[in-house]
Amino acid sequence: MPKINVLNKDVSIYVQNNEDYICLTDIARYKDQERTDYIIQNWLRNRTTIEFLGIWEQLNNPGFKPIEFDGFRKQAGLNSFVLTAKQWIEKTGAIGLISKSGRYGGTYAHRDIAFEFASWISVEFKLYLIKEFQRLKDEERKQLGWDIRRNLTKINYRIHTDAIQANLIPVSLTKAQINIVYASEADILNMALFGITAKDWREKNPDLKGNIRDYANISQLVCLSNMENLNAHLIQEGISQSERLVKLNQIAIQQMKLLTDDGNVKKLAHKGDVK
Repeated sequence: MPKINVLNKDVSIYVQNNEDYICLTDIARYKDQERTDYIIQNWLRNRTTIEFLGIWEQLNNPGFKPIEFDGFRKQAGLNSFVLTAKQWIEKTGAIGLISKSGRYGGTYAHRDIAFEFASWISVEFKLYLIKEFQRLKDEERKQLGWDIRRNLTKINYRIHTDAIQANLIPVSLTKAQINIVYASEADILNMALFGITAKDWREKNPDLKGNIRDYANISQLVCLSNMENLNAHLIQEGISQSERLVKLNQIAIQQMKLLTDDGNVKKLAHKGDVK
């Protein structure tokens, strides 16, 4: 679980369904090290907080229960009103807050909500929190980009070393296939590499989900990526569709002869890396 340091306080980040949740318990420690639960409950019982949470859920959560939300909103601000994160989640079906137990236990909130809570704690803390959170996201993007470049470099190296595997090499298109006008540029690439349009593939494979490219192997996907760039260049040069199809088919045959699969490229597909 990643952490960021904000004004000398460690703040944990939890990822769920590709969304970042920030630990409110850690943020509350900036105000009071020992009474974090009490601070969060105090924030939750505010009418402004309830309305903010309710609107956020209505915008982001189709399973949110508006009737239960209205009940909390009517009680918010009363001296007798008490609300915990767990109660809010269970009663309304909320997804913006998460109550975790165990080693990394505490109350977590979607970043939108966490920033609002941080503002209630301290405007200064909120600004530093946003800054450090953005720094973390920037580092993650850099790392992802480096991994992609590293893996593509290894794949391209295999172009010069892998042996030819005949059943992966596209066939040359016939004159009849070349003369057909295709509905989309995507089908130009499909014909050049796979020898079939997306529609024809679906008709021949009614029991399979997705499309033809979902069933392509790593070598075919690399070839397809290269062909997309080349096709864009050929379009800018004003080359006709039929001429482009011939050129792309020739390129597909050439590259697939080089991008053959003797086990090395397949390892990349299965392991995410090539040793």
